[in-house]
Amino acid sequence: MTTMHEIFSAYQSRLRDLEATQPTNPFAKGIAWIQHGVYPIHEAHIPMLDQGFLHSDLTYDVPAVWAGRFFRLDDHLARLERSCAKLRLRAPLSRAAIKRTLCAMLARSGIRDAFVEIIVTRGLTGVRGLTAAEVAGLSNNLYMFIVPYVWVMSPQVQSEGSGSAVVARSVYRTPPACMDPTVKNLQWGDLTRGMFEAGDRGAGYPFLTDVSVSEREGERQSGRREGERQDDDNNVDVNITEGSGFNIVIIKDSTLYTPRKGVLEGVTRESVFECCRRLGVPYVLDKVPLRVAYEADEIFMCTTAGGIMPITKLDGKLVGDGTVGPITTRIWDLYWRLHFDEGFSFAVDYEDERGLDGRVEDGDGHGKGSQANGLSTRIGEGHVNGKVIKGTAH
Repeated sequence: MTTMHEIFSAYQSRLRDLEATQPTNPFAKGIAWIQHGVYPIHEAHIPMLDQGFLHSDLTYDVPAVWAGRFFRLDDHLARLERSCAKLRLRAPLSRAAIKRTLCAMLARSGIRDAFVEIIVTRGLTGVRGLTAAEVAGLSNNLYMFIVPYVWVMSPQVQSEGSGSAVVARSVYRTPPACMDPTVKNLQWGDLTRGMFEAGDRGAGYPFLTDVSVSEREGERQSGRREGERQDDDNNVDVNITEGSGFNIVIIKDSTLYTPRKGVLEGVTRESVFECCRRLGVPYVLDKVPLRVAYEADEIFMCTTAGGIMPITKLDGKLVGDGTVGPITTRIWDLYWRLHFDEGFSFAVDYEDERGLDGRVEDGDGHGKGSQANGLSTRIGEGHVNGKVIKGTAH
C-alpha cells in the first residue's frame, strides 16, 4: 500500500518516544479516571459491587487518538449518549466535561496514539424491584481510561496481507431482540466463543452469522425444511453480521456490501462510507448472505482499534487472488489521511492539564468541588477508606 509503510513507521517512532519516558512517567502505560480521581492504569480499581462488573449493566464507547489528534470524538460521544438513553443510564459528566477531562489525561500521560475507553455503569445499586422513577434516580458511575493504541490486527499482519477469518459454526450472533447490537456492551459470550473457534481452526478472526450455519445445514439434510428455496451452497438464509469488535465489509464487483441490521453502527464504518463517497465507490447497506462473503473479491474488517484490516483468507480459502485488493488499498490510505483532516479530528493540547484541576461538571453542566464522592482529584492519588493511595510508576 502506498502509505502503509509511512503510517506504521511514524507510529513506531512515536511509540519508542513514549516508552522512553516510562522511567519517569507513571502514566506512560496508561491513565485512568475513576469517580474524579486519576491513577496510573495498573493502579486503577473498580468497586466490586458495581453493577457493570456484576451484571454487565453498562455501555461504553472507544474513540482513538492518532498522532496527537482526537479522531471523530463527538461522533463517539453522541453514540455513547444514545446508548445511555436506550439503557436508562446517564453519564455523570456533560459531553464538554468528558472532552476536557480526556484531553487533560492525554496531556498528563503524553500518549499520542491512544485507545480511549469511556464506560458508564448502573452504579452500586441494581435495578431489581425498582420503579422506573427509582431507576432514573440512581447514581450512575463513569470510568475512563487511556492506554497506548490497541491493534485488533497488528501492523505486521496488515503489512503482510495475511489476515484470516472463519465463519463461526459453533455459535451465532446474539439476536437483536435479546441484545441491541447498536448499544456497545460487554456481553461478549458469543464473540468470545467465536474467537475460540477461530483460533481452534487456525484463523485470526471469527465472522458471526445471524443464525446457526450448522443447524441450517443439518435441517436441510434431514429434510425438515422441505419446500424452502434451496441454493447450491446451502446458505441462502444465513447472513453475515459482525465479528469480535469489528464490522465486516465485503467487496464484490467493485461495490461494498455491509449489513444494515443486527450489527453495531460503527463509527469506523461511517468513515469507510465517507471514503467511498470521496472515492466514488458504491456501497450497499442490506442483508449480506453468507454466499456473498464466499464469492467476495475483497474483504476487510473495520474498527477504531486497527482501522481497515484486510482479510485475504476465509475458511481456509483465498479471498480473490489472496492479496489485499485495490479498493481496500484505496480506502485504507484515505482512512488514515482522514485522521489529519480538521473536519474529522482536532489536535490535543499536550500542555494543558486544566481538565484535572479539581473541578468537574455533572450531566447538567453544574460545577462540583474537588472532593466529590470523597475522592481526591490530585494526580495519582485517591482516598480509599480514608487512606491516601498514591500512584507510582510501573
